[in-house]
Amino acid sequence: MRWALGVLLVVATASGCSTTVVGRALPAGGESAPEVERELIGQYFTDFNEAADEGPQAQRAYLRRTQHPDFTDRTCDLGDLVLTVEPALSTLRADAKWKPEDASKRPRGSVYVVGVSVRIRRDNATLAEQIGSQRIVVLDGRAYGFAPCPTR
Repeated sequence: MRWALGVLLVVATASGCSTTVVGRALPAGGESAPEVERELIGQYFTDFNEAADEGPQAQRAYLRRTQHPDFTDRTCDLGDLVLTVEPALSTLRADAKWKPEDASKRPRGSVYVVGVSVRIRRDNATLAEQIGSQRIVVLDGRAYGFAPCPTR
């Protein structure tokens, strides 16, 4: 009998502690991207990796085309290296306060940060793999990035 009373007390206590919170969950650090922007960002990485599959020149051209228009003077030459970037889109969130290192202003558009896994290759040999984060900006319906610079 005592045992049944204890179980009843635990069940009653647990059920009395649940409440519904009004609103919606947000990722830590910022709001998630609207679906259309999430798709643009996903396509940015798909196109990035397809350019990598075509080789260093194709990826270099892709990086020039997709460099944020406010920062076209900040491109880098990766030489004969290619990068493959796998984003963890579940980590995608707004990053409204970010600006590029040494920049005096923020980029125009909606800035997002996403966790990525980066593979650095020369020819078909993997030289290194890294996990980090990357910023992507959606501006006027296009996704833009910031060319990776090994010396920065």
